[in-house]
Parts: sequence; C-alpha cells; structure tokens
Amino acid sequence: QVHLVASGGGLVQPGGSLTLSCAASGASFRFNSMAWYRQVPGEDERDFVAHIWGEGETNYAASVKGRFTISRDNARKTMWLQMNSLEPEDTAVYYCNMVTPGDVDHWAQGIQVTVST
Repeated sequence: QVHLVASGGGLVQPGGSLTLSCAASGASFRFNSMAWYRQVPGEDERDFVAHIWGEGETNYAASVKGRFTISRDNARKTMWLQMNSLEPEDTAVYYCNMVTPGDVDHWAQGIQVTVST
C-alpha cells in the first residue's frame, strides 16, 4: 500500500524560500511519476505546480517556473520542492502526488504554505 508523507511547510515572508519534502513507502518509487499540486482555500480544485518523471525530467506551471525546483532521490524514495522568491499568491495547501501503474493517484496530507508579512 502506497503511503506518502509530506513535510516542510510554514510561514515565510515575501521573497523568502521554503522546501517541501515528500517521503514515499509501499511502492516502486523509481518508476512512478510524482508531482506537487496546491489548493487555495475556498477553491474546489487543486492546481498543478510541478511534475517529475522517474528519470528526472521535469515540467512546471508557468506561475512557478524559474522560482520553484522539483527534485527526487530514488534511493531515498523522497521528492522535494524548493520554492524561492515566494509571493503571497503562492499561499496554499500543497499536496504531494504519486501516480502508480494503472494511473492510480496517491496523495499525501496537505501542507500549509503561507507567504505573508
């Protein structure tokens, strides 16, 4: 059974940085694509933030490209999201996602990121 645990959120001032982590267990981590999504309170949908394939190819939402970096260590079964130059508009609950064979989505618990003075 796949289990994802996210950590690393918090409060940061505009222009600051945070790193989110997502540790996985119960799945063949190396071959599964992983991603980060975020959801703003009051909105129904989770918005795509960044995605990384098993061998490291990445893509990003236009709103975070150049500021956020997604990475993974397959041996440690961990994925990260390095967030720099944070803006108030980045305030959201962030979710780690893994897709396993059969296009099955797995989610970690949400992590609150607040960018504010």
